[in-house]
Amino acid sequence: MKVLVTGGTGFVGPHVVRALPAAGHDVRALVLQGSVPAAERVEGDMTDAASLRRAVQGVDAVVHLVAIRQGKKEQFQRVMVDGTNDLLAAALEAGVGRFVHMSALGTSEETKDLVPYYRAKWLQEGLVRESGLEHVIFRPSFVFGKDGGILPTFRKLAKVAPVTPITGSGKQRIQPIWVDDVAGYFAQALGKPEATNRTFELGGPDVVSWDELWTRLKRALGVRRPSLHVPMAFMRANALVTERLPGDIPLTRDLLKMLEGPDNVVTNDDAPRTFGITPVPLDEQLRRAAA
Repeated sequence: MKVLVTGGTGFVGPHVVRALPAAGHDVRALVLQGSVPAAERVEGDMTDAASLRRAVQGVDAVVHLVAIRQGKKEQFQRVMVDGTNDLLAAALEAGVGRFVHMSALGTSEETKDLVPYYRAKWLQEGLVRESGLEHVIFRPSFVFGKDGGILPTFRKLAKVAPVTPITGSGKQRIQPIWVDDVAGYFAQALGKPEATNRTFELGGPDVVSWDELWTRLKRALGVRRPSLHVPMAFMRANALVTERLPGDIPLTRDLLKMLEGPDNVVTNDDAPRTFGITPVPLDEQLRRAAA
């Protein structure tokens, strides 16, 4: 099967690109510039509909990973919503057989107006479901990996900060999943008839509070430093400054709103039962990140 991957140069993308050939698929990656190892390169952009039409020619399936986490509302609309709409239209016109989409755990009718990211993910999901294409939608919890995402920042902070700052109460629960497990789900979704037109929540086997996550991370790193809960009001004041800085800023007011939201945990075991994947336990995830 020939598979187009969007977002192949991000954090999750390279892992998916590597998992697809191992599952017997040929990979084409949509990139702005540069190249992606183990993949045919096609130049394009989510805001360029013509490039999307070129990218889907001759492919059997699309794995759509592109997303932004910060920016103005119009940027979320243009890149994530309008771009997904154009990609779906191009895929339908080209006769693509399956569309596998990466959403996010926490995306729902109730949260869609909380932050632009959730709204864009909610609208994307609706477009995918209404497209007429066979599809699979994944909603991962926090994705952990050694080479990207938020975990390396946590690791560095735990190692160098004399006191570990924990935002808010530290009681919100999360269910981190290892990045290669996420890639495995995407690779399997291309050939699973029983997954067709379904939405799956993805999480690891461990549900922990932020307090417990930091305790277990510091244990994996072999460090003993105290933690301090930082009030949300103080963090929001900091975010008001940091989010105006250039680059990919880890602390934004939108992120804080998401951290104040509901627990980020899965509500069923549909994904492991359907795909037969046994996710990596959290302590092993942290051990791999610490190595």
